[in-house]
Amino acid sequence: MTIEITPSQPRQDVLVHLADGRTFHGPVGARLEGFIKAAYPAVEPPIVAAMVDDDIRELTYPIEHDAHVTPLDITNGDGIRIYQRSLSFVLVVAAHELFPEAQIVIDHSLTLNGLYCEVQGRAPFTAQEVRQLEQRMREIIAEDAPIAKALVPLKQATEVFQSQGYGEQLRLLTYRTKDYLVLYELHGLRDYFYGYMVPSTGYLRRFALRHYPPGLILRFPRRSEPTQLPPFHDSPKLASVFREYRDSLELMDVRYVSALNQVIADGHVREAILINEALHEQKISDMAQEIAARRGQVRLVLIAGPSASGKTTSSKRLAIQLLAQGIRPIAVGMDDYFLDRELTPRDKQGHPLFEDLVALDLELFNQQLLDLMAGREVKLARYNFITGKREWGDRVRISPEHVILVEGIHGMNPNLVPHVPREAVYRIYISCLTQLNIDPHNRIPTTDTRLLRRMVRDARTRGYSAQQTIRQWEHVRAGEERNIFPYQENSDVMFNSALVYELSVLKPLVEPLLLRVPHGSLESVEARRLLAFLRWVRPGESDHVPRNSLLREFIGGSILADWAF
Repeated sequence: MTIEITPSQPRQDVLVHLADGRTFHGPVGARLEGFIKAAYPAVEPPIVAAMVDDDIRELTYPIEHDAHVTPLDITNGDGIRIYQRSLSFVLVVAAHELFPEAQIVIDHSLTLNGLYCEVQGRAPFTAQEVRQLEQRMREIIAEDAPIAKALVPLKQATEVFQSQGYGEQLRLLTYRTKDYLVLYELHGLRDYFYGYMVPSTGYLRRFALRHYPPGLILRFPRRSEPTQLPPFHDSPKLASVFREYRDSLELMDVRYVSALNQVIADGHVREAILINEALHEQKISDMAQEIAARRGQVRLVLIAGPSASGKTTSSKRLAIQLLAQGIRPIAVGMDDYFLDRELTPRDKQGHPLFEDLVALDLELFNQQLLDLMAGREVKLARYNFITGKREWGDRVRISPEHVILVEGIHGMNPNLVPHVPREAVYRIYISCLTQLNIDPHNRIPTTDTRLLRRMVRDARTRGYSAQQTIRQWEHVRAGEERNIFPYQENSDVMFNSALVYELSVLKPLVEPLLLRVPHGSLESVEARRLLAFLRWVRPGESDHVPRNSLLREFIGGSILADWAF
């Protein structure tokens, strides 16, 4: 059979194949947004971007050839980041229009509640001014104003930032290795954001502002409930920890990445490391002194926090400080009290609930803790993770000078130890609450730093690839949102394990791992996002990191790795 091949005119249309099997066609160069609106009219929650073949694309992206398209809404991690980023830009523009002297700072996330923001260049906003800001944002969103994108030469970007009084962004450009920058424009204001935007403000209808002196909270839907704002739950302890950390950054004069880059360039990174580590040691010492002040009353210290927070090293450093106070710590492993694997409750889909409180034998756990505190001899539980069965360990008896240290994800949950008197328990919440941002409008999420830490540790200790760590991260995060974050305010003290210098140390270790994530894989989108913000950070050496630093838990070389108490 002969197949006839004949000349043809260039095609004037393209085909877009959707994941659900439908196909749409349109003219070459038509914006992705047009295909999405044709395929998903008035869909909720809004689609804010899409995967085009193997790459995430903004809705303004021109479709030049046939493509496979998977829409992304705000139930997706990249989608919710686009939504938050775009809302932040609208807030910056609204503040500029109402209060020209004001400079908005997108400071940090308040878990499950939104983004905490402050204002520079004028007095803090009053409650009435926050209401005015929200109203102006709603007006900008109602008009569906376009958010334009342009790739501009670095010289032009410098002139833009100078004219708008963006001093921190100007300093950041000093370390820009490329000769261009992507700027977004809304209502005549131009700004840099690392990451994509929605094409126009009409996509951003669900939000609210809340006055939260001395700043405000920009609120938006959560991925799990994308069509409504979650109820507000105040987190005063968490907010206080962020303020404390910001004060320490100002003490070291390292508020943004540009300042860290300058410290590295000037050869002063050792000083920054020593100061930051001293602040950590002081905080751990304060916790030990507080426990010592309640000697004889506090018998149980519970330590909890999300993945890659440095809980293991922090627990050991606390144990050393307790010994210095004349208190004898003893470790009890929460994971040793898992139910036998076949007895573990399951969810509706039949998956074992290993990360939930119901996976623990709480009756045995509480009884053994009470027996220990009463001075009775206990044969401690030991869990065999290979067989999935409980075994038994050493017989232990402790004295009144002992304090039991228990590390585990449920430490802040009051239902963990309902039979232990409240006054006998001291709860410590540990998390890496990053506040070293790229610039006033581009924050580095706390989860990103924890993910980088875990990636380096997984590669070093388990031989995992970055792709494997990224693939597991969604499951890890879901467990944290269910079992850790809702209980963090139950802590007696919060310890922020973030280190101002750590991104510079992690960068040369994690970049090669990220670059090996295969292009076209689902995880490659996340890898490229992480690489994008790491490009702003100058690499640093790990030689000056102290051997007892919690960062050593991830990069290796810890003097505490083999120490047990």
